Amino acid sequence: MDPRLESLHLRTRRHFLQQSTAGLGGIALTSLLADGAAAARPADNPIAVQPSHFTPKAKRVIYLHMTGSPPNLDMFDYKPELAERDGQECPDAFLEGKEFAFTSGTPKLMGSPRKWSRVGEAGMWMSDAIPHFHDIADDLCIVHSMHTDQFNHAPAELLVFTGSPRSGRPSMGSWVTYGLGSENEDLPGFVVLISSGVQPNGGSNSFGSGFLPSVYQGVQCRSQGDPVLYSSDPAGMNRDLRRKSLDALRDLNQMQSAAMGHPETMTRIAQYELAFRMQASVPDVMNISQESQQTLDDYGATPGESSLANNCLLARRLVESGVRFVQLFDWGWDFHGTAASEGITDGLTRKCATMDKPIAALIRDLKQRGLLEDTLVIWGGEFGRTPFREGRTSGSKVLGRDHYPDAFTMWMAGGGVKAGFEYGSSDELGFNVAENPVHIHDLQATILHQLGLDHERLTYRFQGRDFRLTDVHGNVVKDILA
Repeated sequence: MDPRLESLHLRTRRHFLQQSTAGLGGIALTSLLADGAAAARPADNPIAVQPSHFTPKAKRVIYLHMTGSPPNLDMFDYKPELAERDGQECPDAFLEGKEFAFTSGTPKLMGSPRKWSRVGEAGMWMSDAIPHFHDIADDLCIVHSMHTDQFNHAPAELLVFTGSPRSGRPSMGSWVTYGLGSENEDLPGFVVLISSGVQPNGGSNSFGSGFLPSVYQGVQCRSQGDPVLYSSDPAGMNRDLRRKSLDALRDLNQMQSAAMGHPETMTRIAQYELAFRMQASVPDVMNISQESQQTLDDYGATPGESSLANNCLLARRLVESGVRFVQLFDWGWDFHGTAASEGITDGLTRKCATMDKPIAALIRDLKQRGLLEDTLVIWGGEFGRTPFREGRTSGSKVLGRDHYPDAFTMWMAGGGVKAGFEYGSSDELGFNVAENPVHIHDLQATILHQLGLDHERLTYRFQGRDFRLTDVHGNVVKDILA
């Protein structure tokens, strides 16, 4: 149904029920609306703070997405058996019925060329590719048993963030902001930061609002130039004139809303007002030059540049200012081995050097400021990498791995998850989950749970049925919760 007609239909029904004998219709309507998150919210402020379904462990999220998917077998998942069988043909049992993005025939097993050591009090295995993560191992909850349904980048990334491999669904940050609202009325509830110069594989769909009102979509901010594109006043317009222009637009939109009842009209009013407030608030929170030199050095951040280091520091500043969901995308983690920069030896070393230092600094910074306990930090890619050499580079000196959905590693920190803890495992060669499988929908359900949201109750009616982030799947992984 057309959203405008659906809105009018609902308004007419509510009107009828409210006028019914003895007010029974109004009682029934209240009961129906009470079950969903964010059912009642001010029309002039759709991102007002909303009550959670139950007491949350986390108030906010920082999601660190390594676009392209890091090679977990060369970073977190130590496989000595795979190293012993390096160069052997891959057993048919692991290949039968499967397809790979760039590999055919019988590939050769490939043990990790990295050096490994046990780190932290729990003695977690980590490779030399991520030396700064060694120092925060006791703050991490590492899940070795992730698996997904997709083996190509865009569908897999969309599945992670929207619950569907096809575009059009709301992203996780949009669902969270819809369900909980924003703690700072002068900043967006959902902010996106992109580094390494390339958009995520799923494009803006990975942080879009889908069929939710557009006020819940991720706002992309930049650490170089204007923090938000087109937010500055054009030449010849000062702030007073801007205010008068917005007042006139508000009046016109309110007239249209009264006549048509289209929910997107009120959303547009709220967006204009938020944009006006952001002109004053965003430049201040995005100005990392206000940080001490010691903090800048810890992150490896440089004011005025565009980098993952800058974005990690900005993420801390944003959640500290009340932003509900901060999503970082860092491109360049597709280690096929087709070029030296995509190799799992020198290429991985160089790429990790831009990543593990600022992320380790972020964890320490949040912890030192008392923010980590109620900030859930998530790190990972859209899938894993194969335990064998990528087919196109099998004869190359540069080592690379193909896409692999059946077993990979992600980690979380803070926000009520166990610290210094490892969960699940893959088999001795890294082909399949051997213990405690965690599907992408389970991860989504767990993230929402930590925010006080029941993933089965956080729904939105669209085209005649209720949708949710986890579709019809997902279970909270309670074993990883503190």
